[in-house]
Amino acid sequence: MDVNAAVAAAAAIAGVLTGAIAVLAFRWSEREQKRPTRTSLHTDPVLPPGVDTVLSVLRSSAVVLDEADSVVKASSAAYALGLVRGGKLAVEPMLQMARDTRRDGEIRQVELDLPRRGTGRGDALAVSARVAPLGSRLVLLLVEDLTEARRIEAVRRDFVANVSHELKTPVGALSLLSEAVMDAFDDPEAVQRFAGRMQVEATRLTNLVQELIDLSRVQNDDPLEDAEPVRVGELVDEAIDRCRHQAGTKQITMVAGGTADLSVWGNRGQLAAALGNLVENAVNYSPARTRVGIAARRVSASGGDLIEIAVTDQGIGISGKDKERIFERFYRVDPARSRATGGTGLGLAIVKHVAASHGGEVTVWSSEGQGSTFTLRLPEAGAARDRAPRTPGLDEDGRTDGTTAVTSPYEPLPAPEVLP
Repeated sequence: MDVNAAVAAAAAIAGVLTGAIAVLAFRWSEREQKRPTRTSLHTDPVLPPGVDTVLSVLRSSAVVLDEADSVVKASSAAYALGLVRGGKLAVEPMLQMARDTRRDGEIRQVELDLPRRGTGRGDALAVSARVAPLGSRLVLLLVEDLTEARRIEAVRRDFVANVSHELKTPVGALSLLSEAVMDAFDDPEAVQRFAGRMQVEATRLTNLVQELIDLSRVQNDDPLEDAEPVRVGELVDEAIDRCRHQAGTKQITMVAGGTADLSVWGNRGQLAAALGNLVENAVNYSPARTRVGIAARRVSASGGDLIEIAVTDQGIGISGKDKERIFERFYRVDPARSRATGGTGLGLAIVKHVAASHGGEVTVWSSEGQGSTFTLRLPEAGAARDRAPRTPGLDEDGRTDGTTAVTSPYEPLPAPEVLP
């Protein structure tokens, strides 16, 4: 009897313990279900109806913060800019703005410069941040990237400053020379000398204005609206004729080859201007009694055959630090020499725009003291009609976008030599 009673008592105690454990487990389960998870903090139910949809279509980076400064909702652009890290707003000035707005309900806006993430560069990311209350508990932060807009504005300011400077030089020279002519009216030799100088400055001014017009035209016009098959041989002949007088003065021999039966698709006037600029540069920067070669060939490419036109000179060459900047507007490798030759610093920028707008590119090989080879690659006529041109690869400031190469499929001409 004592044994049976002990067994019954033990069973009763075990039953009570099991029931207590079951009750505790049930209550713990209910509490865990009610606890907000990491995922639930970023889901839509905590946002007012329709807010999530609006945020998804905004171009600005959006971040929604709760009363504990935790991120309730953040767009992918906000993560890309590095605004949100570990579920928290990582920019302290923006976080302070959100706290102030939560406290008094006022809308705040500020422009900030943020360091770029993972670039290792010192340049900053310019943003405009706007904070506003969203309901009674939440705060909405909208951040707009102003970096590109600021860069374009700086480029425009620099362009205006450069144009003003370039125009001021010949205009000032003409003013001084005209005064000199007036003072030397009784000296025919002086008047003739000053008049010659005035013609030089007037020609430089005319060339600058014309190249500004050409640059504006190639930037704004669609060259394929009036596109047609253009024979490469005709473009080469026109470029040689354009520079024949300059080459003859310096006793420079111009040689062309490989242009038979080759045609490109595009605007004839723009293509002639681009190739003419390349040949003119080759002549201007070559020593006397050297050669300038123009060669063309067909090459295969994934989007269709391309026509390569290479202009090779035996000039002074281009240093490594200048190769990446030669297509910038008003950039001159040798400013003193450019002024002597009447260069404006816009020729290669025009070439770059023309090549890119026609679906092609321009590359350069150069070595100091050995010369340079500029290669213009353009879609061949026929296949080019079905080939959509890529977006022009030159920045607003004329900087290259990676298409400027330091190699060329053409071998450079021999070192400069004196021709018999």
